[in-house]
Amino acid sequence: MKKTHRPLRIEKFSELVEGYRAIFFDSFGVLRDAQGILDGVAEVLLELKDRSKRVYVLTNDSSRSPQELARVFEHPSFGPLITPDQIISSGLLTTRYLARKVSGTVAFLGKDASAHYIRAAGIRAIPVSECGEEEINALALLDDEGFDWNADLNAALNLARRGPIPVVVANADLAYPSDSENISLAIGSLARMLEGVLGRRFIYFGKPDTSMFSYGWALVQAIEPEITKDDILMVGDTLET
Repeated sequence: MKKTHRPLRIEKFSELVEGYRAIFFDSFGVLRDAQGILDGVAEVLLELKDRSKRVYVLTNDSSRSPQELARVFEHPSFGPLITPDQIISSGLLTTRYLARKVSGTVAFLGKDASAHYIRAAGIRAIPVSECGEEEINALALLDDEGFDWNADLNAALNLARRGPIPVVVANADLAYPSDSENISLAIGSLARMLEGVLGRRFIYFGKPDTSMFSYGWALVQAIEPEITKDDILMVGDTLET
């Protein structure tokens, strides 16, 4: 007889986290929205800290540095709720890949601030709009803002056509909420469009790719080596991201 599983019913979040030693949170839609920190989040994060739970924020936001991302979680009454070393972003994982696999110059699409991770790894990063005929060793799609969607997207397309350079995408999301009623195209959508024209697959980072969760687990184990994957709870707003 096939075994059936009853859904787990939890009345309070504090009951759910009791059996876990580390909690991974998605950022947008779970801890915050376009207006700021969601109601009740500050109290939950403070309670987890009091209970000695390891807390990390896993985000596909590759447009800002960990310091800038952490500023979003500064509470007027409680102060900083999340520190930069608790932020694991897709931009960070993109840079780790580039640092291992690429030497030379990386061209990028996105705001200049989104190239923070590349430059922090000691890699030269220039906007696609400034490439000209310069030799480029990789192309990074970081953010949907900070460039001309006509001229620079076409420049990125033809840059990828020059030769077999790696193309990395720091945010696989297709769209994101721009306000309570509307959504906007994310860099993942632009990457899919370029893939369709070029007939090739790019390299993606960020949720739901397992590399982000593996990196988070490694950070936790560096502090508490005995923690296993079963000791970690991931809290998100969808199963896909």
